[in-house]
Amino acid sequence: MKLSRIAAAVTISALAPAVLLSSPAFATGEESGAPSTPTAPTAPDQPTAAQPPAAQTPAEQPGDTQAEQDRKTILAIIADPMASQYMKDAGLKAIADGPAAMRKFIETDQHVIRRDDYRVLITRLVTDAGPDLKEGIKQIMRSDATLEQLRHFYEVTQHELRDSDNRVDIARISNGAGPGLKEGALKALKGTPADRIEFLKNGQHHLRDQDNRVEIAQIMDGGGPEVIKAGRAALNGTPADRAEFLKTGQHEARAKDKKAQEDKDKDKDKGQPTPTPTPTPTPSTPGTTPGSGGSTGNTSVTPQGGSGGHLATTGAGDSAWIAGGAGTAVVAGAGLLLAARMRRAGSAR
Repeated sequence: MKLSRIAAAVTISALAPAVLLSSPAFATGEESGAPSTPTAPTAPDQPTAAQPPAAQTPAEQPGDTQAEQDRKTILAIIADPMASQYMKDAGLKAIADGPAAMRKFIETDQHVIRRDDYRVLITRLVTDAGPDLKEGIKQIMRSDATLEQLRHFYEVTQHELRDSDNRVDIARISNGAGPGLKEGALKALKGTPADRIEFLKNGQHHLRDQDNRVEIAQIMDGGGPEVIKAGRAALNGTPADRAEFLKTGQHEARAKDKKAQEDKDKDKDKGQPTPTPTPTPTPSTPGTTPGSGGSTGNTSVTPQGGSGGHLATTGAGDSAWIAGGAGTAVVAGAGLLLAARMRRAGSAR
């Protein structure tokens, strides 16, 4: 029994190397439990480092989603100087309400609000508009104008209509103006719209003042003291002072000069004596001859304070009312009485 066992063991030991060398695992240098050759010991497993993602398009960048793009678009819209307060409030509300509200604001709401804003802006143009611009505003506000039509009117058409009104104003100013103002007006009419605006805003006042100075100097030439005084004050004053003188001041000064002349004439009249009426000549008495002792009557008026010479010879005495320049009839009657007495005295002889 022992010999048979020993023989079996020897047989197995002899066959084992041949079997191992012929197996596939051994041919590849591997065994079921470990590699065929020793290797360096491995380090403990380390967590894998994060690798940067591949390049992405702008729309795909983190934080730059459609909602973020809409938010940026709305912020740009409300930052526009033309944006009204209503536009700004609506845009901020859309941002606060979320992506859906922002998309609706961009696609619809902003256009409706902008159209209303242009209508408001166009309406405000009426304040200083001329006839042509007012008519244009009336027409576009009555129509169902689109946003583009409203924008074009506000940015282009209103300026064309305003220039048309400016031309009419300048032509009206030129009519009847002084030489300096007329020349400036014609130059502006031949220039650009900006030239016409500048003329109406600043140029016409300077040129008009130059003409006013010339006109005031002409009024002062030959004027009365008050006109000269007021004219000199206007020339030394402001353009408004000169315009006021031509409008009302010259007439007030001229009225003062006229009243002063009338008062002077009245004072001159009061200083002269009252003229005495010229007496009517009395016809000669029939039967008498000049120089015969009889009097035909005094044909002159006795000066005040004098005495009646002829009456004194009759003994009638002085008469105050004759001495005061009485009527010619009384003097003539006294002469006739004296002549009658002389005739009676001659008869008695």
